[in-house]
Amino acid sequence: MSVTRFGLQIPLFTYPDVPPDQLFERVASIATTAEDSGFDSVWVMDHFYQLPGLGKPDDPMLEAYTLLGALAARTRTAKLGTMVTGVTYRNPALLAKIVTTLDVISAGRAILGLGAAWNDVEHRAYGFEFPPTGERMDRLEEALQICRAMFTEHSPSFSGKHYEIVEAFNVPRPLTPGGPPIMIGGGGEKRTLRLVAKYGDASNIFGGLPTVRHKLDVLARHCEALGRDPAEITKTKLATLVIAATVEEAERKASAVRAQVGDDWFENTVIAGAPDQVVEQVQVHFDAGLDGLLVNLPDAQDLDTVRLAGETLSRLS
Repeated sequence: MSVTRFGLQIPLFTYPDVPPDQLFERVASIATTAEDSGFDSVWVMDHFYQLPGLGKPDDPMLEAYTLLGALAARTRTAKLGTMVTGVTYRNPALLAKIVTTLDVISAGRAILGLGAAWNDVEHRAYGFEFPPTGERMDRLEEALQICRAMFTEHSPSFSGKHYEIVEAFNVPRPLTPGGPPIMIGGGGEKRTLRLVAKYGDASNIFGGLPTVRHKLDVLARHCEALGRDPAEITKTKLATLVIAATVEEAERKASAVRAQVGDDWFENTVIAGAPDQVVEQVQVHFDAGLDGLLVNLPDAQDLDTVRLAGETLSRLS
């Protein structure tokens, strides 16, 4: 079963004329509008500072799992996850407990998004250790083993180089049979995509269509080496969606985004146009081998745009 077909990521919490005491209500409205219009999953970033290219470091940023728990109480059908949790930010057993709690609150709609972490600025500011890449990848593999065990076993134990659990109870159990699906973020060809083939229910990659095709080929080779059917893995890409009811308005909005992010990033990341154009572009991504698409909307504070995006993408559901 597909982990997601169309997901909306909400990476921004800076909305004109929305004071802090109304911020969550606006985010909840975005999430419920997305759900009602056809998105089957809602995602938030697991970051403590706003990212370069999206805003200033001290722009508003809500803690991911606190927010997802609140959204679980407002939504009904959309799956909920982080895009993606940095393995260095939480002890893996605690992370498994957090995601299990989200699964219980949401009646079985949690997804565990997990990656090796990359933002050294946040680590330094918050006092998190930021090991070299090789060690972070080792930690990621151990965390995947621990989380899977805590989702599926009564009292698992694990002893690794970096983490250890001893008969760790995780009660109540996840409501999702087999535990919440695990999405592994990143496209590293030697280790990340191999971890996807070995442990993942879903994979999220980045880049233009040539990159997507290449990464999917690499993932298929890892699956073959491990004796796994790649069709068992939901393969997604994170993109920015610029959409408007008319071609002219979409072009105006796209020009503003291009000026902000630059040509290279725009060409590799952005899907832009009126509804028919968007459907055509998304279909090309599916023809390249993707099973789902996760999108950011630069103007997600406009609920009419969220609704148009969901209804348009639903044409390909």
